Amino acid sequence: MTVGDFFRILLAVLLPPVGVFFQVGFGIHFWLNILLTLLGYLPGLVHAIWIIATRGNLSAQTA
Repeated sequence: MTVGDFFRILLAVLLPPVGVFFQVGFGIHFWLNILLTLLGYLPGLVHAIWIIATRGNLSAQTA
């Protein structure tokens, strides 16, 4: 886990889709996280932390 991941997790605690957006961009996980957050804060938060912890950096994936 990097310092960037730590800040994305902090953002995810405040607003889960923001943390997911900074990790994966406007992908399916971003829209799924918005749906989960609308259904309840906790499912959105768990999904956001899972995405941040298991996915690599967006720039590393596209390079």
